Amino acid sequence: MKLSANYFLVAIFLACNISRTVQSQLQTKRDNVAIDSLARDLERVESVREVKDVQRTFAQFAQFGRWADMATLFSSNGTLRWGTASSTGHVAIQTWLRDDANGMDGIQSGSLDTMITENPLITLSADGKSAKGRWNGLRFMGDGKGGTRIQGGIYENEYVQTESGWKISLLHYYALYAGPYVGGWRNVGGGLPVVPYHFTAENAGAAVSEPIGEAPQTNASLGELAQRIERLNDEDEIRNLQHVYGYYVDRRMWTDVVDLFAPNSTVNIRGAGSYLDSSGVRQAMERMGREGLSQGILNDHPIFGATVNVLPGGVEAIARGIEVGMTGDANSKTASWEFSVFRNTFVKQEGLWRFQELNVTPLIKADYFKGWGDGGSFAAQNASVPFLDFSPRRSRQLVKNAKVTINSISELARLLARSSAWDGTENVSSAYGYLLDDLACPLLGAIHASKGNKLSPFTGWYATPERITTACSTQWGTNHSALRSSISFHWRPQPVILVSDDGRSSTLRARLLQPSTSIDKAGSFNGAMYHDQMVLEEGKGWKLWSVTIDEFYWMSKNWAEGWATATVSNSSSSANSTSSLAQKYPPDLTLPEVGDREASFRGGSDRPIEWPEIQRMWFQYRNPVSGRMPEYYWPGCVPCRARPEWALEANGYQEPPTGPPLLNTTGGVSRRQTRLGNKWNTW
Repeated sequence: MKLSANYFLVAIFLACNISRTVQSQLQTKRDNVAIDSLARDLERVESVREVKDVQRTFAQFAQFGRWADMATLFSSNGTLRWGTASSTGHVAIQTWLRDDANGMDGIQSGSLDTMITENPLITLSADGKSAKGRWNGLRFMGDGKGGTRIQGGIYENEYVQTESGWKISLLHYYALYAGPYVGGWRNVGGGLPVVPYHFTAENAGAAVSEPIGEAPQTNASLGELAQRIERLNDEDEIRNLQHVYGYYVDRRMWTDVVDLFAPNSTVNIRGAGSYLDSSGVRQAMERMGREGLSQGILNDHPIFGATVNVLPGGVEAIARGIEVGMTGDANSKTASWEFSVFRNTFVKQEGLWRFQELNVTPLIKADYFKGWGDGGSFAAQNASVPFLDFSPRRSRQLVKNAKVTINSISELARLLARSSAWDGTENVSSAYGYLLDDLACPLLGAIHASKGNKLSPFTGWYATPERITTACSTQWGTNHSALRSSISFHWRPQPVILVSDDGRSSTLRARLLQPSTSIDKAGSFNGAMYHDQMVLEEGKGWKLWSVTIDEFYWMSKNWAEGWATATVSNSSSSANSTSSLAQKYPPDLTLPEVGDREASFRGGSDRPIEWPEIQRMWFQYRNPVSGRMPEYYWPGCVPCRARPEWALEANGYQEPPTGPPLLNTTGGVSRRQTRLGNKWNTW
């Protein structure tokens, strides 16, 4: 009996050890599968970023006549279709680009070729080896001898992954409007068709399509994956910082601009000099005028096509892009165009990114009424602004033996989801603009969340996709001609995207840059601001949660006179009147019901403030470095104070952070501005 008992004890011991071994092996297998899946998801997000970098670099090369470099961004058998022209292969593409520019190349003295490519809507294929992308395009050209061209249209491009990285396999530019500076642009070829979409309302918010099958086995370590994910997170913060800077410049918010810079920082403006430290940053900014805007002053400097490179080590970075100044003084009836390149450096200190160097190279400044045909005044003949090197793919830009602080697969997946959210948010934001351009009301409604809401200008908010669709159809009709005589475009560039901790919701600020075109009338520009929120809806991808447009901050009278000849409307005019849409199809919430936030906009409760008067500028976020609150601060969804049941947190989503942690009155750290019940608090 004793022997038998010992036998059973040994058997039980061995069984327990075998069980533990099996469980350990199963856990290891589960971990390996999770790591493989994380690696695949990461590579797909990186691919979306690399596709955007390729297209933005194409535009940056054009600004300096780098035709050969532009051609190498195509695959070996890639094709360029520009309007009715077509070229295939590197040599043919290079030749066409050079011949088409015809001296308007950024090389000749006084020449200009600023190609703006914005509002990306990228869709990666299920296998991750190809992608499609839709972009808005606008090109400002001049030869310095009086010749000018303006071109505008839409790109529907295709991309392919090669051994040397992502390449353009098809660049297809649909020409929609064109013309010289004097006289302005008009429709190309009469009535304009809808440029076919590569996306649907169902997948518009999905930059990354659902993968097929099991993830392949990865050779990357968890530490390597952590580095690459951190790089994406850093890239998001730097792009936000660059775009926030631009919005502060627009309003001459110099105190906030200074806050964005590290100690011992530098501003270098080619042709003007260098400015050191905080006092120098302010001095450089004040070259544009004293702090704040007064009646009639326009200081818009939209930022386009920013590419970002986070250097190995993760504490330094570079951003390069294009800035177009649209400035003026309606009091003196003066206005200017300014075309510049920026190549800025950033440093990460105490967990926050800051500007280290702001480097601006002005190319041309031109009087609005004369245009840039004669070269205007230019400070940078034969300027050289180094390009960012994206030849090594992100997955290969690692620091060996780097210290990694995050070893949790689930935590890395959460951080990756936050960067994927950046791209999903930008996608559905761009989709909104494209569908509104075409008055595609059913599709416009369908890209909203099931409980989403949208402001119809000067009227109020409509909730649910069905109500949004009906409001759009009521206002614009349903029986549209296949060829349109005119279009008002809804560009949404320079996004600042704040993502929730769990990566399921986001807040977006973007400018509305609104070029228009028609058959018989020169186009013009208007400017406004979007304050939106998006959500990742279960099984449906990224959708619009709340859309609010503050318009307009400035308007062009027409192309010939631009934004410089506006006059103040009669101050004794009555308060806002009810829109015709509100009478035909009443909104769920009117502008007056939101109160002071909307009071001075058209459709609000007070007399509308319109250009050249200076409208209040609202912000959803605090200064991303100092935490300074703006004068007009409205975090979260704009209509949600009047309709708390519309708020993200009332529907199972997180409210995204609005800035860095703040010290509260007891010396503790408050995490973020958020909604609690029917009140807004910082905690």
